[in-house]
Amino acid sequence: MAAAATMAAAARELVLRAGTSDMEEEEGPLAGGPGFQEPLQLGELDITSDEFILDEVDVHIQANLEDELVKEALKTGVDLRHYSKQVELELQQIEQKSIRDYIQESENIASLHNQITACDAVLERMEQMLGAFQSDLSSISSEIRTLQEQSGAMNIRLRNRQAVRGKLGELVDGLVVPSALVTAILEAPVTESRFLEQLQELDAKAAAVREQEARGTAACADVRGVLDRLRVKAVTKIREFILQKIYSFRKPMTNYQIPQTALLKYRFFYQFLLGNERATAKEIRDEYVETLSKIYLSYYRSYLGRLMKVQYEEVAEKDDLMGVEDTAKKGFFSKPSLRSRNTIFTLGTRGSVISPTELEAPILVPHTAQRGEQRYPFEALFRSQHYALLDNSCREYLFIREFFVVSGPAAHDLFHAVMGRTLSMTLKHLESYLTDCYDAIAVFLCIHIVLRFRNIAAKRDVPALDRYWEQVLALLWPRFELILEMNVQSVRSTDPQRLGGLDTRPHYITRRYAEFSSALVSINQTIPNERTMQLLGQLQVEVENFVLRVAAEFSSRKEQLVFLINNYDMMLGVLMERAADDSKEVESFQQLLNARTQEFIEELLSPPFGGLVAFVKEAEALIERGQAERLRGEEARVTQLIRGFGSSWKSSVESLSQDVMRSFTNFRNGTSIIQGALTQLIQLYHRFHRVLSQPQLRALPARAELINIHHLMVELKKHKPNF
Repeated sequence: MAAAATMAAAARELVLRAGTSDMEEEEGPLAGGPGFQEPLQLGELDITSDEFILDEVDVHIQANLEDELVKEALKTGVDLRHYSKQVELELQQIEQKSIRDYIQESENIASLHNQITACDAVLERMEQMLGAFQSDLSSISSEIRTLQEQSGAMNIRLRNRQAVRGKLGELVDGLVVPSALVTAILEAPVTESRFLEQLQELDAKAAAVREQEARGTAACADVRGVLDRLRVKAVTKIREFILQKIYSFRKPMTNYQIPQTALLKYRFFYQFLLGNERATAKEIRDEYVETLSKIYLSYYRSYLGRLMKVQYEEVAEKDDLMGVEDTAKKGFFSKPSLRSRNTIFTLGTRGSVISPTELEAPILVPHTAQRGEQRYPFEALFRSQHYALLDNSCREYLFIREFFVVSGPAAHDLFHAVMGRTLSMTLKHLESYLTDCYDAIAVFLCIHIVLRFRNIAAKRDVPALDRYWEQVLALLWPRFELILEMNVQSVRSTDPQRLGGLDTRPHYITRRYAEFSSALVSINQTIPNERTMQLLGQLQVEVENFVLRVAAEFSSRKEQLVFLINNYDMMLGVLMERAADDSKEVESFQQLLNARTQEFIEELLSPPFGGLVAFVKEAEALIERGQAERLRGEEARVTQLIRGFGSSWKSSVESLSQDVMRSFTNFRNGTSIIQGALTQLIQLYHRFHRVLSQPQLRALPARAELINIHHLMVELKKHKPNF
């Protein structure tokens, strides 16, 4: 129906516009004449108004023309006026039909109207109810806010009361003295665990009372008397207990370490005294220092005295120096010398004292050693004495730091108060012994023992002995350097002419040096010291000069070389047994040995083959200078050399080998020299062959008598010694 009404309205408008257009076309300018039947009704249209917009009209017309029905009507040529009337008629029919429908449904419409009226009444009542609910909720919300404020205030008051209650509870708990505390302090022995527990409680209450008194709490006066009486009782019992333990140290044959360890279980006793009765704490500390100081001094004085009784009776004296001859005469009542036993300059097994296993081995027991008639060198006694000192000092320092609750400088001072007299006595004993000590190896081993013990003390976190180690080293180093300088001076001042008969075998002074130097080098390799190497370098220079001075006493150069080679070889062999192959001493003597060996080989080959050597050198020089023609005048000399070598080389080689083996004490060294001489002989004869191959000597008849070089090599191998 709505679509039909729209179509009818559109049709009426089109009809109206179409009719108007037709009349304008038919009447033209006469439309306004007397014959005009139906004038155009423009109403209040104001064509001069700004609201009349022709563009909008065109758009409206265009939109109507787009309508499908209008298009169909225009397309079929329908009469618009007739069509408009038809549409109006249909509209009237529809309107009448709609009225009849309304009349038929009038009762339902009335009923619907009544229902709507009833619904309005219900909704109005609901609106009133909701309004009441809203007002009620507003009042409830304000009541809830009030309750929240009241609850927050109550919560704050509750927290404040709880905080006050906690503070008051702590205060009351800190001030109240329970009966269990009183009973334990008055009746329980100090060794019981409940006494220690209640003592800690008493200490806490005393501290709390002191704190509250500083704040001005009046309630402290109520318990001050009780706590003071309990404190006095506890201090009395603790004082008696600790002093009894300290006095037990003084009993003969008592192992003081046992009660000392027991005291550590009750170290809180001393802490309690520090906090509550400092005078008693000082008394106990002073008593402990006095007692332990005397015990350590007595123990170490006795131990040192008994320990020195198991030292070797024969020790190095001031005349037992490297440069002193073995045949030096002594007085009628003098002790036998150790030099013949090579214990002064030889390390032997003495170096094991600084090995890790031996260094921390159990200390020596003098009476056991005396029963077994065992004797020890000084470094073994020094190791035992200082290991006992190290072990007890570490234990004492840790005990002092833990029991007396001290650290840093305070711990050092207390430690030296206990051990100071013992350390001073040990230093004096060492200083006294070193004034008559001439055993450089023993002193050097003691130095390295101290260096290792110092590292052990550092690992155990005991710095209290650092000063003592420095003092010991300050005694040992100068003495060691003095003894070493005395040996250097003894070698420097030795006169070879006063040594008696000469011998090409290794000299006893060089043997002493080799053993002594290898000992010090092997010890010094573990913890190198530059000063030691400098002193050894001075000693080496003096020994080398001494060897040259003694060699100069021999008349022949060959004997001089034999003496030098024997001594260099012996010193090198001894050094290589203990020192590293790349050490400065080994390299130095290796170079000296190689140089003298080469010179000796040339000296050895000179008598039997000197003419051959001289000719080869002269000929090679002429050939090098381009004067080979001068060789033509040497034919007679060359012939004599060829025949002489062919007739005597075997006997000469045999004699050479025997001479070498007689001259050198070291068979291996002699074998090496023989091999070197034979090798040089083969090289010489090979050079001789090359000279004879020159054009000037190639036609020499005697060349046919030359020995084949390979045959010579085969024959010379037969003279190679086998050992």
